[in-house]
Amino acid sequence: MPSSLPALVARAEALLDRSERVVLGITGAPGAGKSTLAEALLSRLPTRLGADAVGHLPMDGFHLADVQLDRLGRRDRKGAPDTFDVAGYVAALRRLHDERDRTLFAPGFERHLEQPLAAAIAIPPSARLVVTEGNYLLLPDDGWERVRPLLAEVWFTEVDDDVRRGRLVRRHEQFGKSPEAARAWVEQVDERNAELVAATRASADLVVPLSSLDR
Repeated sequence: MPSSLPALVARAEALLDRSERVVLGITGAPGAGKSTLAEALLSRLPTRLGADAVGHLPMDGFHLADVQLDRLGRRDRKGAPDTFDVAGYVAALRRLHDERDRTLFAPGFERHLEQPLAAAIAIPPSARLVVTEGNYLLLPDDGWERVRPLLAEVWFTEVDDDVRRGRLVRRHEQFGKSPEAARAWVEQVDERNAELVAATRASADLVVPLSSLDR
């Protein structure tokens, strides 16, 4: 299986042999390097396909806002599958296929606010390959099962668990949690989500070990 970045870029580009527009999914546990791989692909694919031929639709933009999480009583486990607008995410993915002649405006996610930001992302009709990344692309139930049929392939990123957990703690500290609160969140929330994601690994088209990725 390809693990070098050039091989992964070539594999992504080859997906366009299947259709005029394809969506590549990147999944993995929290902290496993999904965004790292997505950013690497997004930095290199435009030089091969054209500056306007590549789009990006991160799943994070479909987080429910804190006001909704408070209403639903789910804020203490933000990031779990039922703290996302899965129906909205699926609708956006469908529009990428069904409305290729229109610009798709989609929400982004502002890390410093820890909130979604409406219409922060624009994917133009010229985008032939769209990269989307998120934890739950391969979940088999609760609405997430509608995601996989809309993706040409799904790649599963993984890294040593100690490294992954350390990244998560540092990320939570960076965005305002104390070291103790960051560690508690990783143990009580992120690791539960990681177990759900790990159970979907066998359904991926490709497993990418980020520790060996040749950038």
